[in-house]
Parts: sequence; C-alpha cells; structure tokens
Amino acid sequence: MYGDVDLNIIDGSAIWAQSMAQALAAAGCEVTVLLKAPVRTDRLTAPLQEADGIKLVRPYEDRMLSDLGPRGLTPEQAVELMGRMHGRRAFDLVVVRGRRLAGLAAQEESLNGRLWTYLTDFPHSVDELTATATTELTEIALASRFVLCQTEELRAFLESTVPAACGRSVLFPPVVVVPQDVAADGQVHARARLAYTGKFAPRWNTLEMTGLPEELNRMGVDAELVMIGDKIHAEPADWAKRMRKALESTPNVDWRGGMSRADALRQSAECDFGLSWRDPDMDASLELSTKVLELGALGLPVVLNRTPMHEALLGVDYPLFAGEDSGSVATVIARAYHDRAVYALAAERCRSAAADHALERASERLRGYLAEALPAAPEGTDPERPLKVVIAGHDLKFFTRLAEYLDSLPGLDVRIDEWEGLSTHDQYRSRELASWADVVICEWCGPNALFYAKWKRPDQRLIVRLHRFELYAEWPRRLDVSKVDAVVCVSPHYADLTREITGWPHDKVVVLPNWVDDQQLDRPKLAGAEYSLGMIGIAPSRKRLDRGLDVLSELRRMDPRYTLSVKTKQPWDYWWIWNRPEERAYFEKVYRRIQRDERLASGVIFDGFGPDVATWLRRIGFVLSTSDDESFHLAPAECAASGGIPALLPWPGSDTIYDPRWIHDDAVAMAEAIHGTVSRGGFTEESERARSEITSVYGLERVRSLWSDLVVSGRVPEPTSSDVAVASG
Repeated sequence: MYGDVDLNIIDGSAIWAQSMAQALAAAGCEVTVLLKAPVRTDRLTAPLQEADGIKLVRPYEDRMLSDLGPRGLTPEQAVELMGRMHGRRAFDLVVVRGRRLAGLAAQEESLNGRLWTYLTDFPHSVDELTATATTELTEIALASRFVLCQTEELRAFLESTVPAACGRSVLFPPVVVVPQDVAADGQVHARARLAYTGKFAPRWNTLEMTGLPEELNRMGVDAELVMIGDKIHAEPADWAKRMRKALESTPNVDWRGGMSRADALRQSAECDFGLSWRDPDMDASLELSTKVLELGALGLPVVLNRTPMHEALLGVDYPLFAGEDSGSVATVIARAYHDRAVYALAAERCRSAAADHALERASERLRGYLAEALPAAPEGTDPERPLKVVIAGHDLKFFTRLAEYLDSLPGLDVRIDEWEGLSTHDQYRSRELASWADVVICEWCGPNALFYAKWKRPDQRLIVRLHRFELYAEWPRRLDVSKVDAVVCVSPHYADLTREITGWPHDKVVVLPNWVDDQQLDRPKLAGAEYSLGMIGIAPSRKRLDRGLDVLSELRRMDPRYTLSVKTKQPWDYWWIWNRPEERAYFEKVYRRIQRDERLASGVIFDGFGPDVATWLRRIGFVLSTSDDESFHLAPAECAASGGIPALLPWPGSDTIYDPRWIHDDAVAMAEAIHGTVSRGGFTEESERARSEITSVYGLERVRSLWSDLVVSGRVPEPTSSDVAVASG
C-alpha cells in the first residue's frame, strides 16, 4: 500500500493512509506499507508498527534507492520500488492513492489488474475535466481491479465522465478509528470549546476560525477555540504569517500543535463543538472530510457547510449547517449553545452518520471486495493442474463479465478466441485452441459453434449459448448437436422455442439466466425517483417507444410530476436500422408526436447511451418494457436490483421471467398500476420486494455459480419447460 503522503504530517491524506492500512489488516490482509519519507515523528507510524499484519517499508532508513531527495519519494521512485517488491514476492493487490502516482502505476505492466486505486485529486466538474485528464483516468481505470470512491457522488461523476470506470468503481468511504475509551460527554459546558484538527490553509477557513471566540463573546457565549495541527500552508506567504500570528497570539485560541491521532481525538472529546467549515468554493467537492466523521464518532456536533453531500449524510434539517442561507458559524453555534435540544439533535445526527464508517464496517466492506477480486477455487479443480477453458465468439459483450469471472478463478486457465466476424477468424489459432481445451464455450450458436463441434474430442465438453439472433438462422440446423454437451438459453420461453424449432433433445437445452450485478446496482435512490420512468434502448422499432409514450401521457394526465428518461443510442446511429424505410418512418412519427404533444414535450428526456446504467438508475423509479418481443430483457431486472420496480407489457415469455404482478395488459393498465403504487405510498415496500425477488434468482453471484458448475463439472440446472415467473416459482 502506498499513498503519496508524508506520514510525519497529520492531515486528511495521512489519516487515510493509517486508516486504510488498519482496515486492510482487519479484513485479513498481510499489509506492506511503503513510506514516502523518513520517519521524523512516529505519531502516525507507531500504531501501524504495533499492529498485527502490518509491515512498514522505510526506503530512506534502508537506503533502497541512491537518489532519494529531501521531499520524499517521487511518484516515479515509488512505482519503481513497488515493482521491485512485487517482483520478489507478488502482491495480490496494490492499493495506491494519488492521481499522478496511479497514472504511473497503471503503466507498470506487472501491476495491471492488481491496482486498487483510491481517487481523490482529480477534477470534480465537467468544465475542469480536460481531454488529457480523461485519458489519464481511463488508463487508470483500465489498469485497476477496483477504483475506490469516497462518496456516491464521486462515483457517479466518475462513471458518467469516464466510461471505463463503470463496473470497477466501488464505494469506500473514509474510515474512522476512535480509541474505545474516548467520547464526548454529550453536553454543552458553561465555556463552549470549539475543536479544529488538521492542516491550516486558506480555503479551510482556519484564519477566520480564530475570530470565532470574540464573535461568540459578543453574542453572550463564553467560547474558546482549540486548534490541533502543525501543518501551515506556506502560500501565500502573507497569509501563512497571519495564520501563525493568529494561532500564537489571539485571545481564547489555544493552539496545541501536532500530536498523534489518538491524542488529538482525546483532546477533541473534551470540547463541545467540532469545526469543518470551509470556503464556499469547496462546496462542489465530492470528497467527504474524515474529521467530520471522527468528531461525530466522538459525539461532537460539527459545524459545516450546507452541500447536497452533507445533506445526504446528516439530513436536510441538520441544525449546524452554516452559510448564506443557514446563518453564520457563530449564529448556529450560539443557537445550539442556548437550546440543548438542538445540541442533542445535532450530536446524535453526527454520531449516527459516523457509525457506518467505523473500522469494523470498513473491514467488512473490504472483505466483500476481496472475495470478489480473489475468489476461491471451485470444488473439483486443482490450481496446480488447471482446467483449460476456451471462450469463442465474434461478439463477447454479453459474456465479458462471465469471462472475467471464470478467468479469475484459481483452477481455471481461460483463453479467448475472439473472431473478427461471424465467419472470420484465425483458423490456425482456433484449431490450436480446440486441440488444447478441456472445455469450449461458444458465445452465439453461429459458425464458431459449427467449427468447434467439428473439431471436438470425445473427452472435451462443448457448451453453446444461443440467443434470439441465431435461433431462426441456418446455423442451428447445421449443428451436430450430438457433439454439444449443453445448449444454454437465457429464458424458459426461448429454451422451449429452441426445442420446438430444432427438435433437439429436451435435456440438452438448459436455462442459465442473464445476471444482474446487484452489488453495483445497489445504490441509494435520489429524491423523487418514484415519479421517473425509464427505458433503456429504443431501437429498433419493436422496442415500441410509442407504447412508453402512451404510459407517460396517461400518467401525466393524473400527475404532471411524472417524466420518462430514455437512455439510448438514436435510431440513426444504427445504419442497418436507419436505412430501412419502415424504421425511419416509425421513428419520425414518434419523435414528431413528442414535439407536438405538450404533455410529452416537457416530460421526455433523452440521455446518452453508455455503461453508466447504475448511476442513471439512481433517479429512475420504474423501468418500462413495452417491446413486441424479447428473449429476456435485462433492464427491468436491473431496475429492480437498483431499488426500482419493473413494469412490463405481456411480450411472449415475459411471465416466465418476471412476476405476473409486474406485467400489465396495456399502457393504461400499466399507468394506473404505477400511479396507484406511488399515490398510496407503496413505492418503497414494492421496490424492496422486487429487489429481493430479482436478486435471489438473477443476482450475479448465483448466476456465476451456475456457470461455474456447468464449466467445471458439467452440472446443469434441472431441465425447464414453461417455467413459472420469479415469485411463483
């Protein structure tokens, strides 16, 4: 683990490094911490040195490089040392913090896929995100197993601007480690003590804070400001001089200098209020201050800026927000000082918010990510003699996540035979892989399946996944199904159609459903999501956007707050659609309807197509499936996993995938059901039920285990015919 931070100086970045190491050790990791600078004070390193499972590497003391400078390791030197240590004994994961450092580590081939990158120092607005920064962040994301994001807001921004981060970004909030015997006494004392810990910098309002005791005194509040820390920003020079003078000579300001984290918390616990009040320029920051959580964990109410992130953390009605709309810092402190009920409410909000950031919770979260990144070997495999698996196909986008999972399993050696086109491939390589493999998975029942069936050995297993696209084509009729061990369909309806059209043996055709990444999709909904409908992908015309508009029109007649967000490529982006006259005529008619119908014109939003579906779904309450036909239609299931509710019209087979209560006879019935759920206040209850049912059947872990069983041992689910829907099964 390496953070591009000096552990001799106590600030948020250094506290992160200490907490991260402690959390990784608590999660069961053997942690090697590479230090940036020589140890001049052990205030932060001593607790790490004493902890089980943590080893400190001291490049200065051990003279690991000949050109070490006075300001600590450069990012280049840090990456060089990490590469050296990894070469001697391979790390399973390499945790890094610092954008430049992460960018260099991403170029180190040996670390590719092992990086867990903690991102903070990157642009937090679209205006600041240059093409160069986007390219750098894309490279970092592609090289990282996980990108650790402090807040949901940061993850949403990252995924919306850097598509490569989608599916890799996970939530890892700041970690709070408070000594067990340290807590505030929960009451305001006659002399109110205000606590600030951390660095002294202009945008942190630390100079302005020194004026608070005098201002509060004018309001009748006897106050003292306790300031802990020893890092004073050097620039601008005149500000640094004024800051130091204020610390040293301002009445009722008690500057106690730097100290260990534990001592700082003990002394803060003797105070009455915490301060994390910053310049309004920082309100757009997507980072959450660790000191807010630390002080809250002590039981101190904290004064801070009103921002959407802080409102989500503490509630819109939190009484110690300060700013233009909420009152000055001194005003809100005086109000809480005189009104003990207000004080108690603020203290409890802060304590409750900090609870989810405790070391135990952080280590639990890390154990989940470790299990995802480093899964156990499946039963029946031997990592010393791995099962050789080939995945072959011309378009693997629907199989990528499964391929990555299979490749991550100890005991499996996975190779990809990616064809250039349906019938175009490197025949020599494919023949070589056919000879090498123990198991072949053909994604699509096309020429790839015909090829591998031809070259199949008796001791091999061949699995073919068949989609709607090829069911009515010639390839299934030409396939020697006796060479195939399992034909996989994603729904019972298409399994039945496959048996009917091909005449293949009943037990040869099995159902392994599509999966929903329930862990990635499990994110808090935004306020008002229940009034937002969604559709994902509306081309070609059989997706029936017109029916979705019918639903919206009926709903807006009942309540104008309903909107429809359509996340899609446009039909003209697909040449094979836009060149067909009937398709073009359909979409021209539908889009004219949106323009000319006042009820629709202000209620339809088109969002860009992209992989940031989990972020997009945070504001969607219902996803509509109004198609003429689908083989599975994943979008309603993703909606349910995100905390929304599916809404379907009865396309063939929909009742074998989704609960009939989500399937409606027509657009009017769908609109009435949606409005009924929302108007009676039943959205939360119904969405929780939908999430539970969908994830129990289509959750990523369950579907991956079905595939693992099929690949490793040939075990298949029971043959299905006319399977009932989720809730009825």
